[in-house]
Amino acid sequence: MSEDRVTEKAPAVGSRGGLTALLTCAMAFSMLQLFLLGALGPRLVDDLDISATVLGLTTTIGFGTAAVLSPSSGRIVDRVGPRRALVTLLLVSAVALGLIGAAPGAGILLAAVAVGGLPQALANPATNKAILATVAPAGRGSVTGTKQSGVQLGAFAAGLPLVALAAWAGWRGAVWTAAGAAVVAALWALRVLPPDPPAKGTAPRTTLVPRGAIAWLAAFSLLLGCGIASVNTYLALFGVRELAMGPTAAGALVAVLGVAGIAGRVGWSKAATPGRAEWLPSRLAAGAVLAALLLAGALLVHQLAWVAAVAVGVFAVSGNAVSMVLVMQRAAPGRAGQDSALVSAGFFAGFAMGPPIFGLLAEAGRYGPGWLLVAAEFAAAGIVAYAWARRERRKSTVPA
Repeated sequence: MSEDRVTEKAPAVGSRGGLTALLTCAMAFSMLQLFLLGALGPRLVDDLDISATVLGLTTTIGFGTAAVLSPSSGRIVDRVGPRRALVTLLLVSAVALGLIGAAPGAGILLAAVAVGGLPQALANPATNKAILATVAPAGRGSVTGTKQSGVQLGAFAAGLPLVALAAWAGWRGAVWTAAGAAVVAALWALRVLPPDPPAKGTAPRTTLVPRGAIAWLAAFSLLLGCGIASVNTYLALFGVRELAMGPTAAGALVAVLGVAGIAGRVGWSKAATPGRAEWLPSRLAAGAVLAALLLAGALLVHQLAWVAAVAVGVFAVSGNAVSMVLVMQRAAPGRAGQDSALVSAGFFAGFAMGPPIFGLLAEAGRYGPGWLLVAAEFAAAGIVAYAWARRERRKSTVPA
C-alpha cells in the first residue's frame, strides 16, 4: 500500500477533530512570526529604529529561506514521516520567536526570520502527509481547509490577543509568550501523534522542477503570494500612517483579516470538489482584485479598510487552501510531500518578492499605487488560474 493512502488504523490523536486541531496549530505557528512582525510593525519601527523597508525585508528573508528549503523539505517529510517533521516545525518556530523577542536591532531580527523559514517550508508537506495517512478521501477537503485556516488563526492571534498583550507587557513579552506556546504545542504533537515508520536511508531522486498541474499551481501561488504578503506586512502600518489609527486598532485590522481568512479557507476548501475545484482559484483571484482596490479606496473613505480586510481574507488567502486541496487530488503515490512543497515554494517565493517592492512605495508614502500593484498581482494570478482551468477542461473532454 502506498504510504500516502489512508491507513486502516485510526489515528492515535483520538479523533479526527483532535488531529485537525493539532494540524491547525502547526500551521498557525509556522507563520506566526511574520504575522507578528506585521501586526507589531508600528512598535518595532519605533523601538528598534528600523525603516519600513527593513520591515518588508523581514518577510523577504523569511519566505525566501522557505522557498529555497521547500523542495528538499518535501523529500525529507516523505522520508522521515509527519510526526518527526511536525515536532521539528514547532520547536524551530519557538526558537525563531525567542530570537525575535531578544533582537536588539535589525541584524538579529533578520537572522531570526531566516531561522523561521524552516517551519514554513515543513508546514504544508508535513500536514498534508498526515492527512493523506489518516483521513479518508471524503473528509480530506474539510480537514485541509480547517488546517489551512490555521495560518489565518495565526494572523488573528498576532493581530488581536498578542497585540493587546504587547500593550500591557511590551512587544517582547508578547513574542516570548508565543514562543512558549509553540513549545507546548510541540509536546502535544510528540504525545498524541502515532510514531512514524523507520526513516528511509536514502530518498529516491526526484525532480525539483514542478510539472503539469503542479507547475500551474506553483505559478498561481507565486503571484498570489506577492499580493498577500504585501497586505500582511503593511496593512497595520498603513492603518497607522495613512488612516490615523492607533497601533491596537491597526492590529485589529490584521485580526479581522485573519478571522475572515479562517472562514474563507474552511468554506472554499469544502467547496473544492473534483470538477469544481479547478475553477475556484481564478474566481477567488477576481475577488482578491476587488479587495485590493478597496484598500486603495480606503485612502478616501477610511472605513473601507475594514471591508477590504474581510475581502482579502475571504478571497485572497483562501486561494492557497484551495491550491493545497488540488495538490492532494492530483498527487502521485508517494509524492504528496514533494508536490505540496513545490507549490509551497512558489507561494513562498511570492511572499519574498512582493513586500520589498511595496516597501519602496510605502517608504515614499505612496500607498495608493502600492495597493494598485497588489491588485495587478492578484489579476495576474487569476489569469494563470483561468488558463489552467481551461486547459484541464480541454484535457477532460478529449476522447480517449
